[in-house]
Amino acid sequence: MTVLPPLTRLVGPALLILGAAVVLLPFFWMLSLSLKPADEIFAPGIHLLPSQIEWRNYLKAFEEVPLHRYLLNGVIVCGGILVFQILIAVPCAYALAQRRFWLNGAIFTLVLAGLLVPYHVTAIPVFLGLAELDLLNTYGALIIPFVASVFGIFLFRQFFATLPADLIDAARVDGLSEMAIVWRIAFPNAWPAATAFAIFSVVAHWNDLFWPLIAVSDPDLATPPRGILYFRDEEAGSDFGPLMAATTIITAPLVIAFLLAQRKFIQGVTMSGLKG
Repeated sequence: MTVLPPLTRLVGPALLILGAAVVLLPFFWMLSLSLKPADEIFAPGIHLLPSQIEWRNYLKAFEEVPLHRYLLNGVIVCGGILVFQILIAVPCAYALAQRRFWLNGAIFTLVLAGLLVPYHVTAIPVFLGLAELDLLNTYGALIIPFVASVFGIFLFRQFFATLPADLIDAARVDGLSEMAIVWRIAFPNAWPAATAFAIFSVVAHWNDLFWPLIAVSDPDLATPPRGILYFRDEEAGSDFGPLMAATTIITAPLVIAFLLAQRKFIQGVTMSGLKG
């Protein structure tokens, strides 16, 4: 057995630390700017730490725009999308994983093909359809286009495919219907996959600016990224202190949620790829 020299064993951790520093530097800079007074933000040179902490930026973030409203809109939109995605993706994934029918393979192929199509491609026809239905500038315009998730179907299908066939057969022998098996047997066993999918879904739609910028123009319906744009004044420009404070407030819930659910997230991602 070859013993690696100490220097070689330090290379891997050092590269990981360097990569983490590169990824985290913009977030650290955002937090630093949110705590700096205005004159220090535009001072020449780069100073990572503020000379004095300006907590007033966080108060101004709520005073300059209705930030609490944008956060509430984000919760409503992301929560609504996630609930409908779970309700649609879980039964579809179960059918593809545990039921055998002649179109099974073809439908799963279409699901895989759907993963390759960015939703920006369908933005114009979806927008025109919502306009015909008079749903623009509503919560429905922000939620309806995303209620069916091919990624969710794929992720849950991969997880359900790992469930023992004996477990499903025993549930059928006990007289459970297929839908009862889905929600009482399969879904409770898929919590790791559900956690992973919830993180993917919430992060994607919480941070989405493209679709809210198109679908709504009412400030009362603005999601957090859309609301950030209201910090810019045509005459005064951007007030970067409160802007960075608001961005920190918007980013913090995602970071906290991921830290709390990271074990389930990793478990869900790894277990969902065990069986094709």
